Amino acid sequence: MALLEVDGIEVFYGRIKALAGVTLHVDEGEIVTLIGANGAGKSTTLRAISGLTRVARGSIRFGDRDITRLAPHEIVRLGIGHVPEGRRVFPRMTVLENLELGGFTRTRSEIAGDVERVFATFPRLHERIGQKAGTLSGGEQQMLAMGRALMSRPKLMLLDEPSLGLSPILVQTIFAVIKEINSRGTTVLLIEQNAQQALQIARRGYVLEVGEIVYDDNAPALLASAEVRAAYLGGAA
Repeated sequence: MALLEVDGIEVFYGRIKALAGVTLHVDEGEIVTLIGANGAGKSTTLRAISGLTRVARGSIRFGDRDITRLAPHEIVRLGIGHVPEGRRVFPRMTVLENLELGGFTRTRSEIAGDVERVFATFPRLHERIGQKAGTLSGGEQQMLAMGRALMSRPKLMLLDEPSLGLSPILVQTIFAVIKEINSRGTTVLLIEQNAQQALQIARRGYVLEVGEIVYDDNAPALLASAEVRAAYLGGAA
């Protein structure tokens, strides 16, 4: 059953068409990855889904709701969490304060329990609970950005380049957490520079080129595709 349906969306930045009729779907419980070169429109697609970028044409449905024209805070309340590229934590606020802001859809009594669940997923954040977010390492900030999104208990999590700039060990940690989050029932739409690793944890994938979907298939088929290997996987199987 499709949890998210994106149907022919077009997005413009001024007169420049960033998305030219993107259509994709994500079924409940899946990890789906969206890969492509820099500037292909991957982040724009996620921003359109979360209401941060206006859609000129087409529609976006989440469950039984048309969310194409909803404001970002309304979309969060419906169950979509967005972890943006570059983490975008609030640098002058503590770890705890960042998490509490992520729980704005929750009641005060629920927030404490949600914080504890985030700390169980990311024990490092518990160690940094009173530390200003701007002083955290890149990996810790990524954990905080993901934890902040989890505070709203999303049904669907949008992840934009979660491994960007991280060491190989931290990359493995982040991918393990993505799988864990998914195993707990959160559906995931993932953008990732490491296309091979993304396809190894995803069920299906889409390839975006210059604002258009040019390939879509199950993850093993995309990993085996000569065209996808040559363009995005460095020629490796």
